[in-house]
Amino acid sequence: MHERFRYGTGNDLLQKAKELGLELPWSDDISSLLMPFDLNGFNVSNRLVVQPMEAHDSENNGSPSELTRRRYLRYASGGSGIIWYEAVSVVHEGRSGPHQLWINKLNFDSFARLNDEVREHASNQAPDPFLVIQLTHSGRYSKPEGVPKPQVGAPNPILDKTTPVILTDDDLKRLADRFVESARLAYRAGFNAIDLKACHGYLVIDLLAAKTRENSIFGGEETRLRFRFLLETIDRIKDYVPEIMITTRLGISDLYTGGFGVDADGEPDFTESLQLVEQLASRGIELLNITMGSPYHNPHVSRPYDTPVPGSKVPEEHPLQGVMRMINGTALFRERFPGLAMVGSGWSYLRHLAPGVAAAVIGSGRATFAGFGRNSFAYPSMPLDLMNTGKAAPKKTCITCSGCTRLIRSLRPGGCVIRDREIYGNELKKMIADGK
Repeated sequence: MHERFRYGTGNDLLQKAKELGLELPWSDDISSLLMPFDLNGFNVSNRLVVQPMEAHDSENNGSPSELTRRRYLRYASGGSGIIWYEAVSVVHEGRSGPHQLWINKLNFDSFARLNDEVREHASNQAPDPFLVIQLTHSGRYSKPEGVPKPQVGAPNPILDKTTPVILTDDDLKRLADRFVESARLAYRAGFNAIDLKACHGYLVIDLLAAKTRENSIFGGEETRLRFRFLLETIDRIKDYVPEIMITTRLGISDLYTGGFGVDADGEPDFTESLQLVEQLASRGIELLNITMGSPYHNPHVSRPYDTPVPGSKVPEEHPLQGVMRMINGTALFRERFPGLAMVGSGWSYLRHLAPGVAAAVIGSGRATFAGFGRNSFAYPSMPLDLMNTGKAAPKKTCITCSGCTRLIRSLRPGGCVIRDREIYGNELKKMIADGK
């Protein structure tokens, strides 16, 4: 069933979708992608978003490096209305690697300088990008010194490769303090919004799913306990840093047993996810970034691709089925909560045809924004090309080869090994030469 991308035109793509029994949206008119949007009084210039993609290129102290700076200035000049910064740890021990970004009181000014440069380099056609910082703790995927040091809300036999440290309630209370302090530093650094990352198997979504956590105020069968860490942290940030918008990149279904938003067999069940979004909406949250799955366990869910990383199984489903799962999941939440702006995910597999599909989705109200992660690595200037020529260039897009994923998993600087070959193609060659 799995198949590589081989579609030259929208008609080719729609024909394949029809063969698969999928009602893939399409529009020849991409103007909906270029419309401004009022986000809590901020004029977002268009509906295109740079999605958060960790690149493992920070300085040792968590500050942005020259490679980090290069990447974000490319995003800025490329014309996206929102630049959603990659996962930034709130504590050293929660870093996914020794070169994951980490904001703290000793280095927040380096983020401020980067934000100033991002705004200075922004395209005249998208002159003031909305900047979101994704705050996180990597949980079971923590590798602060480059070796696994997993910390979890509750064990999961499917995901745990070694016995993890189960964080105590006191640990989590202290960690909530760090999220609040990091939000304050993010505001001082000039971010428009902070994202409390609740997806992809990291700590916050791990707590949302922590039904087996015992004798805890942050877990168990009751959703009020499992939701408590996220919701109370939001409440505290709203009180402590009222000037900054709060959002979350939310995994509405992990699609594995014991995850969040699933039934007993690991299949999607949005009951609790909808309950959580209702709680978020009641707190005045105005923007959500919707995703599913985990790049560590079922990467084809959040990132439909042509080629898996070496050693991984080829998915049984066609990548277009993954694209439709994301479209339909986001549309369900958008229908239930029409007052919430929502970023849709999973577009990069569609290459140069992604704008036609995304424009139809956004034009019909099934999402508010279209977010691109891998394609932003490869083709950060796609928004400008859409503004200037009305189309994306096939020879510039991501080809979903998983090269960037191979680098990121090896804790090496991440980027497009095809379209940004001089840096990241060479990085991949070095990784292969090292036998990894």
